[in-house]
Amino acid sequence: MRLPRSLQARLGVSIGALLTLLWIAAASVTAIVLRHEMQEVFDSTLQETAQRLLPLAVLDIVDREADDDAQRLAQIREHDEHFTYVVRDALGQILLQSHTADPLIFPTYDGPGFAQTATHRFYSEEALRGTVRITVAEPMEHRAAIARDIQMGLGLPVLVVIPVALLAVVLAVRANLAPLRRFRERLEARHARDLSPVPARDLPAEIAPIAATLSGLLDRLKAAFDAERNFAANAAHELRTPLAGAIAQAQRLRSETADPQAERRAGEIEATLKRLTRLAERLMQLARAEGGRLRLDRSSDLRLVARVVVDDIDRTPTRDRVTLTLAGRPVMSDLDPDAFGILCRNLVDNALRHGAATSPVEVTLSESGLLTVANEGPVVPAETLSRLTTRFERASQHTSGSGLGLAIAAAIADRIGSRLVLRSPRPGKSSGFEAAVTLPTSASPAASIAGADAKG
Repeated sequence: MRLPRSLQARLGVSIGALLTLLWIAAASVTAIVLRHEMQEVFDSTLQETAQRLLPLAVLDIVDREADDDAQRLAQIREHDEHFTYVVRDALGQILLQSHTADPLIFPTYDGPGFAQTATHRFYSEEALRGTVRITVAEPMEHRAAIARDIQMGLGLPVLVVIPVALLAVVLAVRANLAPLRRFRERLEARHARDLSPVPARDLPAEIAPIAATLSGLLDRLKAAFDAERNFAANAAHELRTPLAGAIAQAQRLRSETADPQAERRAGEIEATLKRLTRLAERLMQLARAEGGRLRLDRSSDLRLVARVVVDDIDRTPTRDRVTLTLAGRPVMSDLDPDAFGILCRNLVDNALRHGAATSPVEVTLSESGLLTVANEGPVVPAETLSRLTTRFERASQHTSGSGLGLAIAAAIADRIGSRLVLRSPRPGKSSGFEAAVTLPTSASPAASIAGADAKG
């Protein structure tokens, strides 16, 4: 039999089973001891009855006329007679008997002492030099019935006590494991990016070292992740100035040289440096998404941020390729506007870079906070779709880009308790690509006023 995996269940089952076995063993031993003592008490009572009755029987027989027949004592009132007796002379003739005595069950007199048949227990005694003999009989069923009553008296309380004891064990185990259960719940409530130590002040001494070790491990992991993010952010930030200077030098070289080959190489250097600049910006955005505070103590209208992002994109060579559909009411959210701008910009840039050049990119922000960015293009295979949120993963090796746009969007979605949902083809169509994120929202003042006016 395999024990359950739960520590609480293991303790309850093992302690409950042990208590049950102990109760059963104690009740069985008690029943055996009581049965033995009962046999001694009944034998003593049987002997005492014979010795008390014999003198009375002798007096009755001696005072009786010599030719009197055997007497059977009359019943005074109705009762259960557990002891019966017969008084006989030396020849075995019955001189006196109890009113329910059956002479056939009494064995031949064989001297004073105990005797037993399959149905009765006997004790015999004699007086007047063996001329008057008494035998008292007790049915074995009488003793068996009393033994059963004793066993029932011991067993019924056990049947009541065992369930109560098991319930008490379960409650006691549950109460004593409550700190461990709270510790587990605090761990389960943590999301993947929360690596702060878990409070464990109320844990038992046996479990506290494990919790301390776990908190130490979380501290080390947090320090390692912070170092990684800080390195990426600092490196990207420090690269911006020299990259800008290198781009300026490449542009100056292109303008000053008259050699077509040198001008071409300078152009290639400039393009490479610009790609490196974009990669540095993406690395800073990724560090911001993974380490910064994304939820604020105040709410703002996300529609304004979406409009600014689209207007900024319209100033690039991809202008007029983005169509923006906003909710009719303010979409109020405590999401940091900068984080939302990074999220929206990366999703739109990804759609512009990988979508069909002749089809617009559709950006929609609903009143419920659902942001969707959709574009036309070939269907992305499911196995590729599942990898697109991995860092430096591209849908195709032939497309440009850093491979960080969707990873940044997925990191922001995860930090705000949401999920980046990628679909290809677009819902209701046979082609295209769609990315959707549900943003945290709160009731806007304008909506509340409108609702109050409607009720009035």
